[in-house]
Amino acid sequence: MGVAEKHDLPVLDPTKSGTPGIVLTTVEQAVAWARANSIWPMLFGLACCAIEMMAAQASRYDMSRFGMELMRASPRQSDLMIVAGRLSRKMAPVLRRLYDQMPEPKYVVAMGDCAACGGIFNNYAIVQGVDEIVPVDVYVAGCPPRPEALIDGIMQLQKKIMAERQGELVHVGKQTLG
Repeated sequence: MGVAEKHDLPVLDPTKSGTPGIVLTTVEQAVAWARANSIWPMLFGLACCAIEMMAAQASRYDMSRFGMELMRASPRQSDLMIVAGRLSRKMAPVLRRLYDQMPEPKYVVAMGDCAACGGIFNNYAIVQGVDEIVPVDVYVAGCPPRPEALIDGIMQLQKKIMAERQGELVHVGKQTLG
């Protein structure tokens, strides 16, 4: 019984020839795929969430698997702003200036409770949500959110980018993106 019998060998599918096939798509779908899978994020770490953002880029989580090879320090070379942490009223004009310098199309991820709604800092010095300053595309909840949550938020953003290029709505969880 140590020798493989004839019926133990895998049977190849005779309908598949192994020759390369043809892929059909539209230019819009190809551009949407390329744009969604080559996001260049700009780091804007303001507090403890920035450590988790850096961890998502490190070797254990490796966001470069999703087309984000490295964080840009220049707004003119990036199309995604990740606001990680609490935003003070004094820093808000700087955030807006950097956002305005980014080329179109541009996207914003609010990372953490402080960026989304001010978190535990309910006072005059902290902006109660970065959506008062710039439009936010994806909110990543947590205090601070884990790197997995940031990666999930970026994957949701990729779905949104694909949908907006194709002119349709994408249902993600309980919310509608698009």
